[in-house]
Amino acid sequence: MARRQQAADRAIRPKLRSPGHPKFQRHVEAAFWVGIAKGLLPIEAAAVAGVAPAVGQRWFRHAGGMPPFDVTFKPSGRYLSFAEREEIALLWVQGKGVREIARAIGRDPGTVSRELRRNAATRGGKLEYRASVAQWKADMAAKRPKAAKLVTNPRLHDYVHERLAGQITTADGKVIRGPQPPRFTGINKPHRKHRGWSAAWSPEQISNRLKVDFPEDESMRISHEAIYQSLYIEGRGALKRELVWCLRTGRALRAPRERARRKTWAHVTPGTLISERPAEAEDRAVSGHWEGDLLIGLERSAIGTVVDRTTKYTILVHLPREAGYRYKETIKNGPALAGYGALTMKNALTNTMSTLPAQLARSLTWDRGKEMSAHAAFTIETGIPVFFADPHSPRQRGTNENTNGLLRQYFPKGTDLSRWSAEKVKAVAHALNTRPRKSLDWKTPAEAFNEHLLLVQQAGVASTG
Repeated sequence: MARRQQAADRAIRPKLRSPGHPKFQRHVEAAFWVGIAKGLLPIEAAAVAGVAPAVGQRWFRHAGGMPPFDVTFKPSGRYLSFAEREEIALLWVQGKGVREIARAIGRDPGTVSRELRRNAATRGGKLEYRASVAQWKADMAAKRPKAAKLVTNPRLHDYVHERLAGQITTADGKVIRGPQPPRFTGINKPHRKHRGWSAAWSPEQISNRLKVDFPEDESMRISHEAIYQSLYIEGRGALKRELVWCLRTGRALRAPRERARRKTWAHVTPGTLISERPAEAEDRAVSGHWEGDLLIGLERSAIGTVVDRTTKYTILVHLPREAGYRYKETIKNGPALAGYGALTMKNALTNTMSTLPAQLARSLTWDRGKEMSAHAAFTIETGIPVFFADPHSPRQRGTNENTNGLLRQYFPKGTDLSRWSAEKVKAVAHALNTRPRKSLDWKTPAEAFNEHLLLVQQAGVASTG
């Protein structure tokens, strides 16, 4: 009896194998991609699926960030489930007949008979029915691999390839070659100044243009998602993976939508949410509530911008690189030397704003950048509370966003901002503060700010008198 019970347990218990074994990889890999769809990183999804981090990274990279099969698929009641196969295995090893097993699971005897004959394990030289092996065989038999449309239709393939990766030409047909791109690694996108030039139509443009160019030919149709899958999923055999550089983003790996919703702002505490900011800051009647952000330039250069919500008065924070900064040779796990690391930003902002009267330094609203991770120390040193805007809500810092747009006249995108000295940065702030503004009835921000400063000084004199 004990020997029979051991045989029954062995029949329904999966053998312990490595995650790469084909009998179990699909189930484990499905759990991995479910985790990815929930927004987990590959290393986190690998831990959930019970595989090594390197295995998860390899699955994610080879699939281009996209699940290579439908992880949401659930078989209908027409087919045997894994639970039913476990029941068949248990009853079969107990010596039950086909008809008795069929009655127990509510299936036709022919279904049970075919299951025992088709999906039995044969490695040991004799037929042994195991639920795990039977499920794997059923999954393999259910696969109906279909060749990609871009593989079976060379004309369509050539059309898509030409619009995606075709050469740049002048109006008279002369080919213009762009920069030579680096070697494709499949891990990250190249820096924008090293990207090769191509026609670079988007998959959506290609898909919809086919209907215009071939209105009567239904064979010349493909969805933009099919083009994306041919680019990102390895093994489709249609388009080379390096053609992802022809897309606008140039991402080598497709980022799951849920990844953008991850809570990555550990420095934002409940007490620093914008909903906790004083109500007086909302109506702009009182000066002293500031909004801040960074202007980012090339080679990790930046300038801090701080703007008063009421008077539009602008303060620019000079952020030179720290001593020892070496572009693209940063010491691993070393201090942030780019000029806007958390401590550097805190010190520069403290030196800039500590000179303001307390009545004109009531609060500071920032976006969720990591450069303000040391906001608690900044508040202790200056007495100015810091609040953070909601994710993806630049309108909550509209004054600062508008000012940054004006500053791009002096500090264009795509330039190295570290070349400007503190004196020159201060001169730009002066130019902006002495420019009349429509929202201030054509007063300058400097004039409006001085009026508020005068009122604060008069109030101070009156209170001491």
